[in-house]
Amino acid sequence: MNVPYDCGLAIVRDASAVRAAMGRRGDYLIRHEHGDPIDKVPELSRRGRAFTVWAALRSLGRSGVSDLVERLCRHASAFAAGIAEIDGATVLNEVAFTQVCAGFGSDGRTDRVLARLLDDGTAWISGSTWHGRRVMRISVSNWSTTDDDVARTLDAIRRAAAEA
Repeated sequence: MNVPYDCGLAIVRDASAVRAAMGRRGDYLIRHEHGDPIDKVPELSRRGRAFTVWAALRSLGRSGVSDLVERLCRHASAFAAGIAEIDGATVLNEVAFTQVCAGFGSDGRTDRVLARLLDDGTAWISGSTWHGRRVMRISVSNWSTTDDDVARTLDAIRRAAAEA
């Protein structure tokens, strides 16, 4: 939903389990029958992160969140399909959500493809190590990513792979 990474929700049926896992006790802390926010978050002092999540949910609505997730997943699948067609490239993970890990033969070649891609400037895609192998790690997470962005980025990856 493109909210800050430190925003998150866990919906838990058993309130006592959340209090046991997250709660803190001290004479200076509020004790009330309805609980206190301290019983639901891992730190004592924090900004109101939940507002950002609430605003995104309120703005997008159920269908908007569903459309966003579906679109991000579709873009990740398109990246995987496009990379799989590149000579010497292998998609190494099952693309079940928005992450794609791909190798380009050797670790050295994968790093060269990444360097050429970053030098190209079309897209910023990071390298990583996955199961002991160097990989190109694509994380599709921006709401504004379009089909054209994916196509242009795949063209840049193809160029980088050809040059490496």
